[in-house]
Amino acid sequence: MGFELGPEWATAGLAGLFLASFLAATVLPFSSELVLLAMLAGPWNSISLLVVASAGNTLGGMSSYGLGRLGDLDRIAQWLRVDSAKALLWQQRTVRYGAWAALLCWLPVIGDPIAIALGLGRSRPLPTALLMLIGKAARYALVIAAAKGLE
Repeated sequence: MGFELGPEWATAGLAGLFLASFLAATVLPFSSELVLLAMLAGPWNSISLLVVASAGNTLGGMSSYGLGRLGDLDRIAQWLRVDSAKALLWQQRTVRYGAWAALLCWLPVIGDPIAIALGLGRSRPLPTALLMLIGKAARYALVIAAAKGLE
Protein backbone atom coordinates (compact mmCIF):
# COMPACT_ATOMS: atom_id res chain seq x y z
CA MET A 1 0.00 0.00 0.00
CA GLY A 2 1.48 3.33 -1.05
CA PHE A 3 0.94 6.89 0.08
CA GLU A 4 -2.09 8.62 -1.35
CA LEU A 5 -1.35 11.18 -4.01
CA GLY A 6 -3.73 14.02 -3.38
CA PRO A 7 -3.76 17.68 -4.35
CA GLU A 8 -2.08 18.58 -1.06
CA TRP A 9 1.30 17.43 -2.44
CA ALA A 10 1.23 20.01 -5.24
CA THR A 11 -0.25 22.69 -2.98
CA ALA A 12 2.62 22.17 -0.55
CA GLY A 13 4.83 23.71 -3.22
CA LEU A 14 8.50 22.99 -3.62
CA ALA A 15 8.74 21.68 -0.05
CA GLY A 16 6.07 19.11 -0.92
CA LEU A 17 7.97 18.10 -4.05
CA PHE A 18 11.17 17.77 -2.03
CA LEU A 19 9.44 15.54 0.53
CA ALA A 20 7.71 13.46 -2.15
CA SER A 21 11.02 13.01 -3.97
CA PHE A 22 12.82 12.09 -0.76
CA LEU A 23 10.19 9.49 0.18
CA ALA A 24 10.19 8.02 -3.32
CA ALA A 25 13.91 7.24 -2.98
CA THR A 26 13.43 5.20 0.18
CA VAL A 27 11.98 1.72 0.50
CA LEU A 28 8.54 3.30 0.88
CA PRO A 29 6.27 2.80 -2.15
CA PHE A 30 5.77 6.27 -3.54
CA SER A 31 5.93 8.00 -6.93
CA SER A 32 7.47 11.45 -7.07
CA GLU A 33 7.01 11.63 -10.84
CA LEU A 34 3.26 12.09 -10.42
CA VAL A 35 3.81 14.99 -8.03
CA LEU A 36 6.36 16.50 -10.41
CA LEU A 37 3.95 16.21 -13.35
CA ALA A 38 1.16 17.83 -11.35
CA MET A 39 3.47 20.69 -10.39
CA LEU A 40 4.53 21.32 -13.97
CA ALA A 41 1.03 22.72 -14.49
CA GLY A 42 1.60 25.20 -11.66
CA PRO A 43 3.54 28.44 -11.36
CA TRP A 44 6.98 26.85 -10.90
CA ASN A 45 9.61 26.85 -13.62
CA SER A 46 11.04 23.57 -14.85
CA ILE A 47 14.56 24.26 -13.56
CA SER A 48 13.32 24.82 -9.99
CA LEU A 49 11.30 21.62 -10.14
CA LEU A 50 14.27 19.70 -11.55
CA VAL A 51 16.65 20.97 -8.86
CA VAL A 52 14.26 20.35 -5.95
CA ALA A 53 13.14 16.90 -7.12
CA SER A 54 16.73 15.82 -7.84
CA ALA A 55 18.00 17.07 -4.47
CA GLY A 56 15.18 15.39 -2.53
CA ASN A 57 15.50 12.13 -4.41
CA THR A 58 19.27 12.06 -4.03
CA LEU A 59 19.09 12.73 -0.28
CA GLY A 60 16.45 10.01 0.03
CA GLY A 61 18.71 7.64 -1.89
CA MET A 62 21.61 8.54 0.36
CA SER A 63 19.45 7.72 3.38
CA SER A 64 19.06 4.21 1.92
CA TYR A 65 22.83 4.17 1.35
CA GLY A 66 23.25 5.15 5.01
CA LEU A 67 21.03 2.28 6.15
CA GLY A 68 23.26 -0.09 4.23
CA ARG A 69 26.42 1.49 5.56
CA LEU A 70 25.24 1.24 9.18
CA GLY A 71 23.53 -2.13 8.92
CA ASP A 72 24.69 -5.66 8.49
CA LEU A 73 23.90 -7.82 5.48
CA ASP A 74 21.83 -10.51 7.21
CA ARG A 75 19.68 -8.07 9.18
CA ILE A 76 18.96 -5.91 6.13
CA ALA A 77 18.17 -8.98 4.00
CA GLN A 78 15.71 -10.16 6.64
CA TRP A 79 14.13 -6.69 6.92
CA LEU A 80 13.72 -6.41 3.14
CA ARG A 81 12.51 -10.03 2.97
CA VAL A 82 15.17 -11.17 0.52
CA ASP A 83 17.38 -14.21 0.63
CA SER A 84 20.76 -13.54 2.27
CA ALA A 85 22.53 -15.08 -0.73
CA LYS A 86 20.77 -12.66 -3.07
CA ALA A 87 21.66 -9.72 -0.79
CA LEU A 88 25.29 -10.88 -0.79
CA LEU A 89 25.25 -11.00 -4.60
CA TRP A 90 23.97 -7.38 -4.73
CA GLN A 91 26.68 -6.33 -2.29
CA GLN A 92 29.38 -8.06 -4.37
CA ARG A 93 28.13 -6.37 -7.54
CA THR A 94 28.29 -2.95 -5.95
CA VAL A 95 31.80 -3.67 -4.68
CA ARG A 96 32.73 -4.69 -8.23
CA TYR A 97 31.27 -1.58 -9.89
CA GLY A 98 31.77 0.78 -6.97
CA ALA A 99 30.11 4.16 -6.91
CA TRP A 100 29.32 3.87 -10.64
CA ALA A 101 26.40 1.63 -9.68
CA ALA A 102 24.79 4.73 -8.13
CA LEU A 103 23.94 5.91 -11.65
CA LEU A 104 21.25 3.21 -11.61
CA CYS A 105 19.62 4.18 -8.31
CA TRP A 106 16.84 5.96 -10.22
CA LEU A 107 15.52 2.63 -11.55
CA PRO A 108 12.13 1.52 -10.24
CA VAL A 109 12.13 -1.53 -7.93
CA ILE A 110 15.90 -2.14 -7.94
CA GLY A 111 17.15 1.41 -7.31
CA ASP A 112 16.59 1.29 -3.55
CA PRO A 113 18.35 -2.08 -3.11
CA ILE A 114 21.26 -0.74 -5.18
CA ALA A 115 21.58 2.25 -2.82
CA ILE A 116 21.46 -0.03 0.23
CA ALA A 117 24.00 -2.40 -1.36
CA LEU A 118 26.31 0.54 -2.07
CA GLY A 119 26.26 1.29 1.65
CA LEU A 120 26.84 -2.35 2.54
CA GLY A 121 29.72 -2.45 0.06
CA ARG A 122 31.19 0.68 1.65
CA SER A 123 31.39 2.66 -1.59
CA ARG A 124 32.85 6.10 -1.06
CA PRO A 125 30.06 8.54 -0.06
CA LEU A 126 30.95 11.59 -2.17
CA PRO A 127 31.34 9.84 -5.56
CA THR A 128 28.25 7.76 -4.73
CA ALA A 129 26.19 10.89 -4.00
CA LEU A 130 27.41 12.71 -7.11
CA LEU A 131 26.75 9.78 -9.44
CA MET A 132 23.38 9.16 -7.80
CA LEU A 133 22.50 12.83 -8.36
CA ILE A 134 23.47 12.61 -12.04
CA GLY A 135 21.30 9.54 -12.61
CA LYS A 136 18.30 10.89 -10.73
CA ALA A 137 18.53 14.36 -12.30
CA ALA A 138 18.74 12.82 -15.78
CA ARG A 139 15.58 10.82 -15.08
CA TYR A 140 13.67 13.90 -13.88
CA ALA A 141 14.96 15.94 -16.83
CA LEU A 142 13.57 13.29 -19.20
CA VAL A 143 10.21 13.29 -17.38
CA ILE A 144 10.01 17.09 -17.63
CA ALA A 145 11.10 17.11 -21.30
CA ALA A 146 8.55 14.43 -22.18
CA ALA A 147 5.78 16.31 -20.38
CA LYS A 148 6.73 19.59 -22.08
CA GLY A 149 6.84 17.83 -25.44
CA LEU A 150 3.27 16.65 -24.96
CA GLU A 151 1.94 20.17 -24.33
